[in-house]
Amino acid sequence: MADLEPPPMEDESLKDEDDLFSDTTEKVEDTLPESRPVSEQPAQVEEKTRIPADISIDSDKDDEDLFAGGGTEVKLESDDDEEPVEEKKDTPAPTLAMDEPVPEIKPLTAEEERPKLDVSQTTITAPARVAATRTSSKGSKDEEKIEEDPYMMEIKVVEPHKVGDGMGAYVVYKVITKTTIPAYKKAELIVIRRFSDFLGLYEKLHEKHTHYGRIVPPAPEKSLVGMTKVKMSKEEAGSADFLERRRAALERYLNRTASHPVLRMDPDFRDFLERDGELPKATSTSALSGAGVKRLLSKMGDAVEKITFKMDESDEWFEEKHQQIDNLDQQLRKLHSAMESLVNHRRDLSVSTAVFAKSAAMLGAAEEHTALSRALSQLAETEEKIEQLHKEQSDQDFYVMAELLKDYVALLGSVKEVLHERVKTYKNWKDAEATLTKKREVKVKLELAHKTDKISQAQQEITDWEQRVEKGQRDFETISATVRKEVARFDKLRVGDFKSSVIQYLQNLMEKQQQMIKHWEQFLPEAKAIA
Repeated sequence: MADLEPPPMEDESLKDEDDLFSDTTEKVEDTLPESRPVSEQPAQVEEKTRIPADISIDSDKDDEDLFAGGGTEVKLESDDDEEPVEEKKDTPAPTLAMDEPVPEIKPLTAEEERPKLDVSQTTITAPARVAATRTSSKGSKDEEKIEEDPYMMEIKVVEPHKVGDGMGAYVVYKVITKTTIPAYKKAELIVIRRFSDFLGLYEKLHEKHTHYGRIVPPAPEKSLVGMTKVKMSKEEAGSADFLERRRAALERYLNRTASHPVLRMDPDFRDFLERDGELPKATSTSALSGAGVKRLLSKMGDAVEKITFKMDESDEWFEEKHQQIDNLDQQLRKLHSAMESLVNHRRDLSVSTAVFAKSAAMLGAAEEHTALSRALSQLAETEEKIEQLHKEQSDQDFYVMAELLKDYVALLGSVKEVLHERVKTYKNWKDAEATLTKKREVKVKLELAHKTDKISQAQQEITDWEQRVEKGQRDFETISATVRKEVARFDKLRVGDFKSSVIQYLQNLMEKQQQMIKHWEQFLPEAKAIA
């Protein structure tokens, strides 16, 4: 009994009916020849049926199965009916001997599993997708591109002079226009216009174009104090400074309006520049007129509406522009205030320099020492020249920079106005949608109450309000596109105006400083000659 050997133990792993790789094991065993064990197989096997030497086929090692977690089935035989996933015709696949080490197989990462596309196959890269998204929300470049003006139009306002006496007096200006636009009667036009004509022109253009989203440049504001001085003064010399400032402001206003491709073709604008004789008197320009009171009430209503109604802005471009315009308005106002202070400082410096020059001249005349007296007299002459330079510089500061800032503060008000017109159009559209919803609810109630005599009328009202909703949506889309183009054009012109003005301001400042240095260099030998 002791010599009897126990029966061989059955491998428990072979009884595992749930073995995931049992089919693979059977395929491997069927592939190998029966007459030769695995260890005696040739060192080189076929490329598509090759088995690494370190991989065991024993199913007893299920816990260390190499393909645990693998997602695809590895076939050792390639069927003739199936095509290989990837085949390289020129480069033969490398072969491995059974005794060579097999590189370690690592699971693919998420990036390696992701298919890689060639540059030529990629339609939109990540930065391009971001740019495409921004372009779609902010508008295409073609919309924001400003076409170059093929025509020339230059307007000059000259020769302001007073007509009449007393409180009934007024000032007229000569307007000279040179243009190559074929729609105008002549290449050069000369008319005489008074200040109320300029204000009437702005009111007409504003009324016709602002609600379409077009930016209408504002006309210069009235100055009751300045005009009172002009009317009461007997000589124009006393009000020459005021008239020159107004003349320059009117000239800038007309040229900005003429630079707009739509406004310059407006019949009222052409009539202002072409019509001989006087224009019909503008009655709506007075602050106490009926139109003036109506404008005041309209502005108050808009201010209340801005506070009570907040638009749910879905366009990122308009939201950014609202913030940009508000910030730009605040900074321009601060800069304008600082520039006006600088202008006043230079004028005070000019006056103080003139007082110092007179005092130096009087001291030189009283001085008994010849060389010192001559030096003081030369100093007084130099200070008089410096005083003139300070005065000229203050005028250039005012006309080149201060007036530019003032104009753009007013222009930003026009930009805000067209942006608010878009909000009003949006509000009208949404109000129409709300009314349409109510009309549909009324129809449903009539149908439930079986009031057939009123259903047809309710349906007609629904049809009318559906048309209003469609029109409101079209109007909103149209004014949005127009405002986008107008603001893009405004930004381009603003950059150009500031660039030219800053360059001119710096050139004038450098020129005045060089002249000042030259005057002091001429005086220096006279001061050194004092013995």
